[in-house]
Amino acid sequence: MTRTDTERRYELDWLRCLAFAVLILYHLGMYYVADWGWHVKTDQPQVWLQDLMIFSNPWRMSLLFLLGGMALSLICQKYQPLQLLGLRSKRLLIPLLFTMAVLVVPQVYFEALSQQLIEPGYLKFWQQYINPWTSLLPQHHSPIGLLTWNHAWFIPYLWCYSLLTLLALPLLQWLVRQAQHWPAWLALLLVLLVLAPAWYWLKPLHPSTHALVDDWYNHAKYLPVFLAGFVLARQNLWWGQLLHYRRLWLLLALLSYALIIADRHQWFDSLEDPAGTQWWLMLIVVLVVVLNHWCFLLAILGYAGRYLAGRNSSWLAYCNQAILPWYLLHQTLIIVFAMALKPYALPQGLEALLILLGTVCSCALAYEGIRRSSVLCLLFGLNPPALPKSVVAGTRQASGTPGA
Repeated sequence: MTRTDTERRYELDWLRCLAFAVLILYHLGMYYVADWGWHVKTDQPQVWLQDLMIFSNPWRMSLLFLLGGMALSLICQKYQPLQLLGLRSKRLLIPLLFTMAVLVVPQVYFEALSQQLIEPGYLKFWQQYINPWTSLLPQHHSPIGLLTWNHAWFIPYLWCYSLLTLLALPLLQWLVRQAQHWPAWLALLLVLLVLAPAWYWLKPLHPSTHALVDDWYNHAKYLPVFLAGFVLARQNLWWGQLLHYRRLWLLLALLSYALIIADRHQWFDSLEDPAGTQWWLMLIVVLVVVLNHWCFLLAILGYAGRYLAGRNSSWLAYCNQAILPWYLLHQTLIIVFAMALKPYALPQGLEALLILLGTVCSCALAYEGIRRSSVLCLLFGLNPPALPKSVVAGTRQASGTPGA
């Protein structure tokens, strides 16, 4: 694949849209899946959903970080580091604060209400929620009280990884140039060696918290993925091999997924040593988990590069702009519709369809309103709406500038 570093990668735009679509379905599944904690749960959770959701669970967020690293690598060719940090901060931190103060409040409210920890009364709860020194629900406090980012944890992580990358930009730019001489198999081996120890040692000691400051396993998992995306974005040789071996990546990904599911259903119990001395068995488990993570990422990139590269459309441009508002809104809407429908005890298939339709339609309607308001565009991380042509023409005439 011969391309320039500044060329628009439409396959990455498609993947970003598809990845967030998977995220909506995944969070809808969290309402119904058994044994996995979430903010609210159905009265009839389903065990079988676990196997289905594990299909995307290991790589769905890694894909977003990988795409984030690639996007930063491509856009840093156009901006100075400080300028780029300012743009990223405006696009990410303002929506994060707005989400914490307003958008996730229904999630916390319905979670506490479903556990009978509070009395009904949304506005009264919100007044306590935004007070960092509130005495409400002290057992659920963080250093800033009840304030939380919930599903929006991806945003502060993305901002911090972007900051670290920009601080180390000279070193990473050198690495990008040096990596052009590395064979692709060596690069793949390096990222596999990074994730394997993290999964083996850090995951048991530091389970996922999404709290940023103590989430060491997730940092060991996602930061290398982000940096790998930064380097990968400008490696034409690696891209070519990635596409060429896309069927192999998919085969290995599906095989590792099948082994993970088989292990969850105790197919390999006879191989376990009660004394725990079979280190080779744990080594195989680590290898399968790491291959599952990376082979799915490589297969997705490979097939996207083969079938989506160069495919631009007005629909893609629209969806690409709508991603961040949809991401910020979708989980709250899922919970609101789930709680609204729960008293009716509908068949789960019908209920899930109604929740999904309600979420999608509400996100679409909300985005149409957001993109027409300068204030809402700022709060949701969008560029301000374009002025009508008549206003632009009038401004040019008033300033003495000829019209187009």
